[in-house]
Amino acid sequence: MNNVSRRDFLTAAGGLIAVSSLPSFANDDPAVFPERGRYERLVLAYQHIDAGATAPFSILHISDTHFTAAYPHEPECKQKSRIRRTRTFGGRQEEALSDSLAWAKDHVDYVLHTGDLIDWQSEANFDMMKKFFGDNIMAAMGNHEFYTYDPGEKHTWQEPFKERSWPLLKDVCPMDPRFNSRVVNGVNFICIDDVFGTVQPDQVERFHAEVKKGLPIILCMHVPFVTPHIWRAQRKFWKGGKDLKFRSAAIPDASGDYKRQLEDPVTRDFIAYLKTEKLLKGILAGHLHITVQDRFSPTAMQYVVGGNFMFHGQEITFS
Repeated sequence: MNNVSRRDFLTAAGGLIAVSSLPSFANDDPAVFPERGRYERLVLAYQHIDAGATAPFSILHISDTHFTAAYPHEPECKQKSRIRRTRTFGGRQEEALSDSLAWAKDHVDYVLHTGDLIDWQSEANFDMMKKFFGDNIMAAMGNHEFYTYDPGEKHTWQEPFKERSWPLLKDVCPMDPRFNSRVVNGVNFICIDDVFGTVQPDQVERFHAEVKKGLPIILCMHVPFVTPHIWRAQRKFWKGGKDLKFRSAAIPDASGDYKRQLEDPVTRDFIAYLKTEKLLKGILAGHLHITVQDRFSPTAMQYVVGGNFMFHGQEITFS
């Protein structure tokens, strides 16, 4: 892949967008924090990765915007999903993404979105994607990009589930959803589709081909490769109920994505290999709706960003 300059259009790793191509927004509402500033409603974390870049640069990493729009003419099932899921995600997703992108134009060089830009497939949600990213979107897929919420749809956690959805998505996001890579200032951003927590043999083969370039690597994906600390934080956050204070350092039993990563031989072996790969300098992911980080390997931290629907994001500087 070619090197990408700061002023170039869009780079492909996980939706890495050069800020020079972002749309302009004029939604400076004086009613929001009138004595402070519009961007103080953003909840930003700040990280730094010493990746061996040829020149310093920065990104805004966001994930899980979860657009929940439907046009009046769309089927009843879409209307019910619009009402139900908008209640779930608060109804301010467009505002949150607008603020994030507007902030990015003045503060960072690139924007990275690691999936679940939309909550489910609808004409309106697809148009929202076009509104914010135009024709240049090269986004990492999240699991929700493959959902329709149509009657009779049965979610599975296997690759064939995606096949009927991709023809609809490719018209909005013309990209290879399984694997993308771009070099930015000597750092190789690699995006892998792992929306069900696992990777496939062809993705592993393509990753090894990228390693042969000898460049430092930032791995971008939707579902994190779960570590014990991240799993504990995830289970504590999603458990619900009462008495959730930290009382034991025991790791909860694996389930869901974590269990699939432990049991799937291709994914398990790939994770074990990554822990030994010295070129890996960081992993960027979303999916959990919480901001958490943990040491993944001797050379790489893993950074999971909270839900953008709640105005969350993280600025990451690279040197």
